[in-house]
Amino acid sequence: MQYRSGSDIRATFLRFFETKGHRPVHSSSLVPANDPTLLFTNAGMNQFKDVFLGVEHRDYNRATTSQKCVRAGGKHNDLENVGFTRRHHTFFEMLGNFSFGDYFKKDAIAYAWELVTSPEWFGIPKDKLYVTIFKGENGVPRDEEAYNLWLATGVPAERIFEMGAKDNFWQMGDTGPCGPCSEIFYDMGIDAAETPGVDKPFGEDDARYVEIWNLVFMQFDRSANGELALLPKPSIDTGAGLERMASVMQGVLSNFETDLFTPLIKRAAELTAEATDDRQKASLRIIADHARAATFLISDGVLPANEGRGYVLRKILRRGIRHGRLLGQDKPFMRDMVYAVRDEMAVAYPELNESADRIAKVVEAEERQFARVLEVGARQLQAAMAEGSLAGDKAFHLYETFGLPLDFMTDAAHDAGIHFDLEGFENARAEEQARARASWKGGAKQSASPVYRELAKTDFEGYETLRVDGAEVLAIVKDGVGVPAAAAGDAVEIVLNNTSFYADSGGQIGDRGWLYSDDHNAVIADVSGCTKPVQGVFAHKAVLRTPLAVGAKVDTVVDADFRYATQRNHTATHLLHAALREVLGKHVKQAGSLNDPTRLRFDFSHFAPIADEELADVESLINKEVLGNTKVDTIVDVPIDVAVNEYHAMALFGEKYGEKVRVVKIGDFSTELCGGTHTGATGEIGVVKLIGEGSVSSGVRRVEAVTGLGALDEFRRGFAVAQLASQFAPSAELTPAESLRVRLASQEDELKKLRRELDEARMKSAASSLSNATDSAVEVKGIKVLAQRVDALDRGQMRTLVDNLRNKLGSGVVVLGSADSEGKVALIVGVTKDLTAKVQAGKIVGQVAKLVGGSGGGRPDMAEAGGKDAGQLDAALASAAKVVGELVG
Repeated sequence: MQYRSGSDIRATFLRFFETKGHRPVHSSSLVPANDPTLLFTNAGMNQFKDVFLGVEHRDYNRATTSQKCVRAGGKHNDLENVGFTRRHHTFFEMLGNFSFGDYFKKDAIAYAWELVTSPEWFGIPKDKLYVTIFKGENGVPRDEEAYNLWLATGVPAERIFEMGAKDNFWQMGDTGPCGPCSEIFYDMGIDAAETPGVDKPFGEDDARYVEIWNLVFMQFDRSANGELALLPKPSIDTGAGLERMASVMQGVLSNFETDLFTPLIKRAAELTAEATDDRQKASLRIIADHARAATFLISDGVLPANEGRGYVLRKILRRGIRHGRLLGQDKPFMRDMVYAVRDEMAVAYPELNESADRIAKVVEAEERQFARVLEVGARQLQAAMAEGSLAGDKAFHLYETFGLPLDFMTDAAHDAGIHFDLEGFENARAEEQARARASWKGGAKQSASPVYRELAKTDFEGYETLRVDGAEVLAIVKDGVGVPAAAAGDAVEIVLNNTSFYADSGGQIGDRGWLYSDDHNAVIADVSGCTKPVQGVFAHKAVLRTPLAVGAKVDTVVDADFRYATQRNHTATHLLHAALREVLGKHVKQAGSLNDPTRLRFDFSHFAPIADEELADVESLINKEVLGNTKVDTIVDVPIDVAVNEYHAMALFGEKYGEKVRVVKIGDFSTELCGGTHTGATGEIGVVKLIGEGSVSSGVRRVEAVTGLGALDEFRRGFAVAQLASQFAPSAELTPAESLRVRLASQEDELKKLRRELDEARMKSAASSLSNATDSAVEVKGIKVLAQRVDALDRGQMRTLVDNLRNKLGSGVVVLGSADSEGKVALIVGVTKDLTAKVQAGKIVGQVAKLVGGSGGGRPDMAEAGGKDAGQLDAALASAAKVVGELVG
């Protein structure tokens, strides 16, 4: 068997299937297009899901891919295992070949065996291989056909093993396409045995015998009642892990020892520290793996966040950063790993060359934020431990929110001599994992509703006209169920064979309008929107004015004002995107958009607020193009490779593209892939007015704007404000805005002055009332304890008083409490330095705060707490002496 690099294996796999008539298809995004049931792309078949379901058709029936995949959340979550096993990864590549109703088991098995064993291709020794088939289970018969086909290829009967449904039966979801599997395994040898030196047979040693390829034979369609029917066009879906194949062909036991990882591990060691033990080696593996995942996720538009995909990315990044810290590196380093990933992967994924700088900025920002979070988390941990034990649910909150490692918290609790509730921590973690599984259903996308799946595609004529006469009603859907007819007043979805209504997609909302009777005179339905429940099928959301039946003919009439206003905003979005890249830099990349008749909203990657001067430049650039009345050219049926590589068209975030695309070109200013509707020329937009800019999440900004009559309304509102400002702050030398700004600044200065004077008065009053407070201190077991109520003071003033009273006491404990007008309680405890070995402020405040329904913590000499029961504040302060006595013992 010849050594092959990972890149060579990828290229050879694709080249082999190209010689067998398969269309090489570029990897789809890690963010699944139009599939909310899927957290990340986790298998090669994801981008072909609608093709297998029969709701999308392509101009090829054989395909081969090397698909980027991530499994790090929801159903498919390998995160905690990564770095500690040989073959778990967050990011990996899945090699695959697919047949959409073309060839089936015979060819699939023959192709797999030829590629794997032929000396012309991979040349893996046949005596190292085993195969499995489905043994038959749950009413599905044994896969006799696959067994005989493997025999016919020359696989000995003793190397063909039969497995149950758990291992060898695949299904897309609870319903829909499914079928038996055949897997190819490779014997890694006795050195790979899970028990060193113990020779176990196939099927009894998962570490030694490694699955390298899974062939899924999609031959059944499972109905909602569980019954299986033969698919009219059985299909093939296969998956071979590139990393596993590389370990086989490079003769190493672990995927991390292949050339896909060794350069990254080497770079990780250079940036952190050389590994001297198994724990440190695992940390380097984790950094290498997580750098790959983070780089590709950010490249595909995911950004760190506190929910959804962004939350998983944040966990991956912070886990990698934490393992760098375990190796002694507390400065940003993962940003440099981005470039190492680019250097290794850009040949297969050239988009990394353009996006690496942007990705590195995102990663560095997250590294710096995580450093700040760790500082806060450490303080929160001290507060949690001040209660005398570390509760499991609180520890898990620190683990999830601040990334505090479990072993770090365990050690901290041990050093403080308090109990750590490990069982409670694990229970909280299990509950969170259950919630994640419930929120994300992995690859289990339900089959399209039969109401829509069996329908012919709708012919969309809305690019050329706002009215289509004589459209046939193909289906009427009421409450999710297809009906033959509906009555006046019913809210329904109507599917037509052709339409002028644009359906929701690409950030543009669907059209509104009316359906007319076939005599072209009477309105029979008011249409409030249009969607595509499955690819190519347009569903008109309507309320009927008169009865309607399937088979009837109607005229589709789009509300022209609604459409024209929407397309003005959509065309302006293209101009905005180009202008932002011109002013802010080429790192700007769309992260979402919304175009409706009233406004446009555009989300994009950027790392700082946009200055007013920059916004003004963007607005000027856009309106220069508008005034130029540049023609908006739409080029249809462009091969996607030509659109991207020759036209240099930009793709829209979250949009799903086929092999042929529409290119929207506005002079030399903007070129994008887009299926939306647009103005004929930029002058039709009228004017573009930016009305807002802000942060959406870390590294993502949002700009909102209006056009046409919406912009006119905005100018009128602005003029009204200017008139009012000139009345309140008249000035001949200044503009109304500048004059009002000066007036408000003067008033703010006056307010600040008054607040300072009020604070000083309160402080003097409190200090005066406590001038003889030390005389009321009580002595408990040789320690003076002073507890006083000081309402109306803020925490800063209370801390100052605590310091003053400690100095007056000389040696002792000071406890101050305050309640505000809303009933919120603040407690601060100070302990003089000579007593902190006997009693700590954090433990005192934790016990006292319980009586006011709160908690808190802090340093041994100073600690704070909050509460919500002001009625118990006096009792809590009265208990301070007793608490100190009990803690002293």
